Amino acid sequence: MAKPSLQPLTVAHLWPILQQTAAGVAAWLVATHLVHHHEPFFAPIAAVVALNTHLGERGLNALRLLLGVLTGILFGEIAVHTLGNGYGALGLSLFAAMTAATALDGTRIVIAQAASAAILTVATGSGERGLERLGDALIGAGVALAFSQLLFTPRPVALLHQAEHAALSTLADGLDLIARAVETEDEVLAERAVSALRDLRDRLSDVARTRRASRRVVAHSLWWRGQKGRVVRESENAGVLDLLGGSVLVLGRTGLTVGTGRHLLAARVRELAAVVAALAVAPGDRSVRQRAAEDVLAIQDQVDTSEAEDRSDIASVALGMVAADVLRFTGLDPE
Repeated sequence: MAKPSLQPLTVAHLWPILQQTAAGVAAWLVATHLVHHHEPFFAPIAAVVALNTHLGERGLNALRLLLGVLTGILFGEIAVHTLGNGYGALGLSLFAAMTAATALDGTRIVIAQAASAAILTVATGSGERGLERLGDALIGAGVALAFSQLLFTPRPVALLHQAEHAALSTLADGLDLIARAVETEDEVLAERAVSALRDLRDRLSDVARTRRASRRVVAHSLWWRGQKGRVVRESENAGVLDLLGGSVLVLGRTGLTVGTGRHLLAARVRELAAVVAALAVAPGDRSVRQRAAEDVLAIQDQVDTSEAEDRSDIASVALGMVAADVLRFTGLDPE
């Protein structure tokens, strides 16, 4: 059994934790001194839970938390007034609240909050505790919205660049493994490259999620609405990474099938790996993208002039697809 490994803490890890800590304290103070709740424990919990998600999705998470609490209280109250506060009421309210939450949104936070609110409402047998929980949820979600939409709104373009960096780094590592496998004719190494590229699906899922989140940020944030056009353009560029990932995977699957020119193919793949690695360092820098486009065009010129005899090879075709997709990411039309 593998031992869990400790991850080094960085500013990127600690900054969201500090925000959640401050939000929890703020929600506690509001619930205690402004609303005068005697046991305002759920207000800070709601604030922390609402902010405990990816940047760009925290405001939506707060609204989902409220939706779940409202749903749970509603069905809990119906069950209590219909069946009392026994086991039947608990089972009926839980089933109804979670079914409704699934139909309304389907995310885990909505379902969990609907279930817990229904349990609390039935267990206390009084609408008073349910209303207190609703009040705390409103306080916690309100504080979370203030933190996520006003005080610490993430930069949407920076979010996209972070997701692009992770995906491009994985692609560069995969290309480097492919080059080594082709050069050494090592099938085990080639399988390692393909296996490593399977992890790319997670990175590309992060890119897709970040594209959606960045659009929500510019739509609902007062600070970043002026960047809508830039976010749209960068989101379209980020979408090209899906194509690039597919091309690299095809190259990894076919690299060992090449006949003659194996070392030339390995050299070109290694050059493309270096280009993608350079892009990963600063994917949003215009000069970096321009340099990457120039380097890819130079690689293509070498292939077209000195390696034309291998162009019918499927691996060489895949190499051309990778080069074309890198050009698309830089904003240059491959044609």
